[in-house]
Amino acid sequence: MNKLKSGLGAVGQFFADFGHAVADGDIFVKLSLVWFGAGYLGRKQYVKSLIMTIYEAALVAYFALVGIPYLSDFGTLGTVQQEYVFNIVTMKNEYNDYDNSFTILLFSVVSLVILVFAIYIWIYNVKNVYRLQQQAAVGKHVNSFLEDVHDYINGKFYVTLLALPVTGVVLFTVVPLFVMIFVAFTNYDQNHMPPSSLFDWVGLSNFIKLFGGGGITDTFGYAFVRVLGWTLVWSFFATLTTYFGGILMALLVNGKTTIAKPMWRVLFMITIAVPQFVSLLLVRNFFADNGIMNTILSNLGVTGFLHNIGLISNNYIPFLTAPGWAHVMIILINIWIGVPYQMLIANGVLTNIPSEQLESAAIDGANSWQIFRSITMPYVFSVTGPALVTDFVKNINNFNVIYLLTADFYVTTNQAMANSQAKETDLLVTWLFTLTQDYYNYKMAAAIGIIIFIICALFTLIAFNRVVARTGEGDFAQ
Repeated sequence: MNKLKSGLGAVGQFFADFGHAVADGDIFVKLSLVWFGAGYLGRKQYVKSLIMTIYEAALVAYFALVGIPYLSDFGTLGTVQQEYVFNIVTMKNEYNDYDNSFTILLFSVVSLVILVFAIYIWIYNVKNVYRLQQQAAVGKHVNSFLEDVHDYINGKFYVTLLALPVTGVVLFTVVPLFVMIFVAFTNYDQNHMPPSSLFDWVGLSNFIKLFGGGGITDTFGYAFVRVLGWTLVWSFFATLTTYFGGILMALLVNGKTTIAKPMWRVLFMITIAVPQFVSLLLVRNFFADNGIMNTILSNLGVTGFLHNIGLISNNYIPFLTAPGWAHVMIILINIWIGVPYQMLIANGVLTNIPSEQLESAAIDGANSWQIFRSITMPYVFSVTGPALVTDFVKNINNFNVIYLLTADFYVTTNQAMANSQAKETDLLVTWLFTLTQDYYNYKMAAAIGIIIFIICALFTLIAFNRVVARTGEGDFAQ
């Protein structure tokens, strides 16, 4: 809450300073409201005045030629359908001057981002020109253009260094994120596919459909509850099993009675070096209905025993092809995939536990379990707490494990799930992938994407504020 207040206070101060600059500035400051380079021209910063004038001219040209035409169609996302018309001049059937809804949406979002950035530069420019006025009024030196460049290479190099990454984040993260958000409020799907068709705004109907309000014949609400439930269960168990499994394996490797410790560490590193898609595809074949594991268990009589007691109905164990079995196997396979990585992290943390604390606890009569519970585990958690939070979020979006183990392998027999293009083993992210790549249902995929973002954001905020901030890391650092 304090951070929110301070952030809002900073925003308020930013606009307050702008108001003071406009009210108290001289004629050059006020001219800067219309002509970006006027203030610098008045302070004899001619190069800076030229740069800002060119920047303003580029903005005006962009919005005149691109921004305004697209933004004017943003409310309708286009009205002219693509069709063949006969051109009297060429005597051929040609496409008309049709609208492309996605192009309109994309360039409208880009234009809005550019507009927000332009407004920020406009306000900052006026404030900066007012600062130059104040410097000149008290007789301070006003930097030349070369001095400003030198300052951005040395004193303010962090600004120069961050300019390119921030631009990349805006272009490749912020803009696609806003496009996805807007798509969630349209009917963009296989039946409304640009450029041959237009799509339109539909308000909250996609979210209503996702939460079960689409009518008695709509199954998206049913599928969403099932997939969301499995996503949370998977994330919980996948995170905790690999986290504690990695710690236990690190304790075993670092145990006083363990021999050839470097060899064990190298072996675990080798398992990490093997690409996941190779490991997972091999494991999937091992546990196939006609795979090597079913062959071995059938020869040992395990399959027949499970069939006799009613746990399976076929002459094989459906490790990855039946609900329940597949859920358990996915979690178990993920332990095999994730524990080596967590073990290496825990190994590094365990080697840094103050030996004095462990020795003092042993002298005081504490047994191994008490030392682990009161010293080892709190210390490890204090260091790896943030990683635990990010691992949970990562597992919510763990596409590789689920997709590589079940894609084109698991077929649902639940008609309601099939009607929504979902499977019992799907996570929200794999369901989203199927909707876009196989069924072109971008509207529902975008709605699911927003739900994933909200879940991850809420969990991260709560976890970092209530768990990570109270792990007692400072106590161990003393």
